[in-house]
Amino acid sequence: MLVLKPYLDIVKQILEKGSKKEDRTGTGTIAIMGTMFKHDMKDGFPLITTKSVPLRLVASELEFFIKGITDKKWLQERNNHIWDEWCSRDIVPYAHDEETKKKMLKERELGPIYGFQWRNFGSDYQAYNRKPKGKGVDQLKNLVEKIKEDPSDRRMIVNAWNPSDIPSMALPPCHYSFQVTVMNNRLNLMWNQRSVDVALGLPFNIASYGLLLHLLAKESGFKEGNLVGFLGDTHIYVNHVNGLKEQLKREPYQLPEIKTDNFTSIFDWKYTDSKVINYRHHSRIKFEIAV
Repeated sequence: MLVLKPYLDIVKQILEKGSKKEDRTGTGTIAIMGTMFKHDMKDGFPLITTKSVPLRLVASELEFFIKGITDKKWLQERNNHIWDEWCSRDIVPYAHDEETKKKMLKERELGPIYGFQWRNFGSDYQAYNRKPKGKGVDQLKNLVEKIKEDPSDRRMIVNAWNPSDIPSMALPPCHYSFQVTVMNNRLNLMWNQRSVDVALGLPFNIASYGLLLHLLAKESGFKEGNLVGFLGDTHIYVNHVNGLKEQLKREPYQLPEIKTDNFTSIFDWKYTDSKVINYRHHSRIKFEIAV
């Protein structure tokens, strides 16, 4: 039976060998520095089965990134609230007090986050509802063209880490770059992540980059290959420990498959075009988000 064992192995590694570490949120973590996630897409779509992970949320956020949108209201209109607690630090400086949290929740501007960098790297960000100034680089468009024109290229990289824009971002990129390689007619995707919330974030990251790999393979005509994550500060928040221990007790189910209908281009793709088939999973586990 094909299950997503590498994710559970990372959970075990942290619980058994991790070190206690303070963090920005004040919650406290158990962490390891440097590990790797690897999954072959021929074994199924990498959606965690020891709890439920809604593909709808993963996919709508990915469409949000692909389109270069930075207005969290776009997500909220699609009943996706994973960015609700954050906003541009130029508008509301980050803090933990309740008054600031309310202001952050109310503000829709996220600043030059992931999608802006993917589609407009180097241009001067103005606002979610204004065009950037200056000539930027559409990294995603360049990547797609390169995969088709020269799939042997070793420079197919998209980078979200732009130091000059970080002070204006709602949150500095956690997963800050990804690279595509094509070998043996299979498209592989590797992403780099500086900070990894294993309980809440990592299942989403795995599914999101798995979906991106799927879409890039459809775009270019290559078969789906390996999905690899290079993970930096890989941590479990202390208030997530019990929930993850519960997941380790659960028997993983066979991985689902993914199907995308009416595909013409990754740039025309909508999150509702992709669906998982035969997704059998255990019940949801409630994890509090650390802001």
